[in-house]
Amino acid sequence: MPRPLWAGAISFGLVTIPVKIVSATEDHDVHFHRVHLADMGRVRTRKVCELNGEVVSQDEIGKGYEITKDQTVPVTDEELEHMPLPTAKAIEIAAFVDADTIDPVRISDSFYLAADGQVAAKPYTLLRKALERSSKVAVAKFAWHGRERLGLLRIREGAIVLHSMKWPDEVRSPDELAPREVEVSEEEIEQALQLAERMTIKDLSGFHDEYREALEDIIAAKSEGKPLPTPAEGEGKEKGEVVDLMAALNASVKAAKESRGEDGEDGEDATVHEMRPSKKTARKTPAKKTAAKKRSAS
Repeated sequence: MPRPLWAGAISFGLVTIPVKIVSATEDHDVHFHRVHLADMGRVRTRKVCELNGEVVSQDEIGKGYEITKDQTVPVTDEELEHMPLPTAKAIEIAAFVDADTIDPVRISDSFYLAADGQVAAKPYTLLRKALERSSKVAVAKFAWHGRERLGLLRIREGAIVLHSMKWPDEVRSPDELAPREVEVSEEEIEQALQLAERMTIKDLSGFHDEYREALEDIIAAKSEGKPLPTPAEGEGKEKGEVVDLMAALNASVKAAKESRGEDGEDGEDATVHEMRPSKKTARKTPAKKTAAKKRSAS
């Protein structure tokens, strides 16, 4: 099990469930150091007090809140831990809502809740089964990293998952971002729906980080003194101008059919509606992971 990040309890009415929080995700990004290019020496960040110009060690650094430009009050971790807050060491379930009423834009980080000890096994299982048999999710409040947060509890493969959520006033309105109203025909909508149907898949297990793979290829080539990988033939070339939305949709549906081994000639093309021309550049697809795979296998 990953190292627990937090220990407390789920408060479910009069039921208390001791739990530990562990991260539900892993970081597979390639991380770089900042270096001095002349000699590859590490460049590090120094924490300096702006009043006396001295470098400050970590144990001399604390939290402070600026009341005015000339007045800052210190706040210690101990003071934060002893705040009179019911959620300080508890994930307090406040309500249950239908799962489909939660806007995904409000969901942030995800964590697994592990039962903490044998005494937690039965109430943990009780809450899990209650959520499994309903179409609802639990909305909870909990304290995390110096602030109270809104959370969402649901079940994933037999484990209770905690999603931290944005408060309602933290989500910006998209009203100003929506495009002006334009006329879209039923034929265009139907063709877009047909394309979406052709592109529908059962799960996301086939997706992988091609950028990271290409980056690992570059690192492997540089470490071994080999030439850097180059894009495959045809990559990076500009596509032609898209002057007809329906023609583009028809071509996309046909390509989706062919990719699945289906006959692309069934049915007639949709009606053509001319659109304003625009030019887009194809996104480069990173080179497939080769050298990095060989290195990890050795």
